[in-house]
Amino acid sequence: MSITHHPTEETLAAFAAGQLDEARSLVVATHIALCPECREGLHRFESVGGAILAQTVPASMPADALVRSLAALDAPAVASATGQAAMAPRSADGLPAPLGAYELGAWRRIGRGVEWRGVDMAGDEDVRVFMLRAQPGTRLPRHRHKGDEWTCVFEGAFRHEHGRFGPGDFDEADESLEHHPTVETGVPCVCLVALDKGIAFQGWFGRLLQPFVRI
Repeated sequence: MSITHHPTEETLAAFAAGQLDEARSLVVATHIALCPECREGLHRFESVGGAILAQTVPASMPADALVRSLAALDAPAVASATGQAAMAPRSADGLPAPLGAYELGAWRRIGRGVEWRGVDMAGDEDVRVFMLRAQPGTRLPRHRHKGDEWTCVFEGAFRHEHGRFGPGDFDEADESLEHHPTVETGVPCVCLVALDKGIAFQGWFGRLLQPFVRI
């Protein structure tokens, strides 16, 4: 697997520090699970963070700190995207390992050659997480973003105005980008997407499709 597109250093550092929301963390963790280079980068950031913590002067603890800590141990476990990324790249069902911590919905057709699969995640309702599967040769309608769109490809490949994105590649788009993705021939393209505030399709066909897609 030859991976060309990676998260920025700033994004990787924010992930290591736990500063990303769960939706974006899952997309970054999926990339890291497939990318040895970014796994190494993550380890460097975590090592730096550990060294800083080791040099920090201990602070006094609140009186109820022990009680709260014990309560946290008794609470239901919450999946850690960072921990999942350290697992084997693929789970038993062939999906990237971090996805194994989440309930996945059924595939639903949202357009010609395109299917959508929800990822069950509690959190910010403005950020949706889902998988997309597009058949070879599919041209998605030209669209722009109302917010951010973070994508990790784990099967197949697509192209748009900013290059080719194949297995393991990470694509970060914002509201300044308008693009027209096209899936390469050969095999379907399957991606994990975290979408903030939705997208706006361009052209009459895209606007006609918008109410049915709802992404």
